[in-house]
Amino acid sequence: MDIVEKAAYLRGLFDGLDIDTDTKEGKLLVAMVDVIDELAASVSDLEKIADDISDELDEVAEELLELEGAFDECDCDDDCDCDDCACDDFHYEVVCPTCGDSIMVDDDILDLGKITCPGCGEELEFDMDECCCGDEECSCGE
Repeated sequence: MDIVEKAAYLRGLFDGLDIDTDTKEGKLLVAMVDVIDELAASVSDLEKIADDISDELDEVAEELLELEGAFDECDCDDDCDCDDCACDDFHYEVVCPTCGDSIMVDDDILDLGKITCPGCGEELEFDMDECCCGDEECSCGE
């Protein structure tokens, strides 16, 4: 028996007692049964909403597991040919100077020139025009 059915049962008991609702006690009992009815309806609505949210959360959790599977690191080397991992998706590891988190980036992200660190929100900029030695017109090949 759910809460709404129990409240209806109490309402039926009250109605069956033929209590004089013109007395102080009768008025109090009527008000109490009315409140119980309203509370039961509210609880029932909240249970339905919680069930809906739980179902949606389960769906999100399943989708997250699928996404995590797509980004799992494998134990392959850099020349990985397996179809089960995302080795070819990421080429560079960038360490955020603010929080120290490692961020894997690919050429597309580097071409954008910047990325927001997911750990701390710091904006990291990439200048691919300048050589590692600091000379813009360097021909050292690095």
